[in-house]
Amino acid sequence: MEVAKVKKIASSLQVPSVQELARETSAIVPLRYVQSDQDPVILSSTNLLEVPVIDMEILLDGDLMQAELNKLHLACKEWGFFQLINHGVSDSLLEKVKTEIEEFFKLPLEEKRKFGQLEGDIEGYGQAFVVSNEQKLDWADLFYMITLPTDIRKPHLLPQLPQSFRNAIEAYSGELKSLAMKILNLMAKALHMNPKDIEVLFEEGMQSMRTNYYPPCPQPEQVIGLSPHSDATGLTILFQLNEIEGLKIRKDGIWIPIKLLPSAFVINIGDVVEVVTNGIYRSIEHRGVVNSVKERMSIATFLNPKLDGEFGPAPSRFLQRLFCSEAFWEMLSRHS
Repeated sequence: MEVAKVKKIASSLQVPSVQELARETSAIVPLRYVQSDQDPVILSSTNLLEVPVIDMEILLDGDLMQAELNKLHLACKEWGFFQLINHGVSDSLLEKVKTEIEEFFKLPLEEKRKFGQLEGDIEGYGQAFVVSNEQKLDWADLFYMITLPTDIRKPHLLPQLPQSFRNAIEAYSGELKSLAMKILNLMAKALHMNPKDIEVLFEEGMQSMRTNYYPPCPQPEQVIGLSPHSDATGLTILFQLNEIEGLKIRKDGIWIPIKLLPSAFVINIGDVVEVVTNGIYRSIEHRGVVNSVKERMSIATFLNPKLDGEFGPAPSRFLQRLFCSEAFWEMLSRHS
């Protein structure tokens, strides 16, 4: 039943591989990828506005945590984004995940298409939310799949990956589920919420992963790697796989680049947590840009409630509710 719901709430038409297109395109970007109407107000560099950095080791230190917890609270309230260092996920696992994803995108196109999106479904290799043949397209390929709970995994995706890739994703999935729950419980603590409000929503919730490949582009100013959006998720954890930056967030009408720290995760509040916190923590619009020299790669992990789970402002904390309760799959339907 739950697998059927996933198919109904999101689908994507098959489109050409941008990675292959980039190999063939020497100077002019195909018209369908030109998005020159993007907001030009982009801050290329700044020393004044930088995304907060939160140290997980300090957050878990009983003697030092309060000051860092206050920083976390302000980051979620004022930015909706932060970088997380000393997060506890080993460098060796991160390196393995990086290597396996790089190897996947090096595969011949016919091999990658064995994991392609099926008709009426968004999971698999392809592009997200392509709903018409006239729609402008992002300059990116992706591989999206549900990883938890295991009983709603698509049998032709994760179970069919090469053994080394599958092992890396399985290990990474478990580590990030544990990390996400720690972060959410710390947010609940910062807001003086009952931690059960978080556990009920997310402990048995849905986790999914999206690997992103943004090829170099001969006219990077004419395209967009990831269209501006907020995440219809609970929490998103992004790991950048190479040194090429491109993620920007919109704050006070200005696009601010995130200057990535080595081995750090970029965490952002999703629409679900904005509702659960009654609007105190903000789900922020963000986008991805590309460059003319080298590809950019990342993997985003999303933690969500159950598909049929209902969520609203935390009952232990908020009596005056700014949002109505709704089922998670209804929110996903609005975003597809």
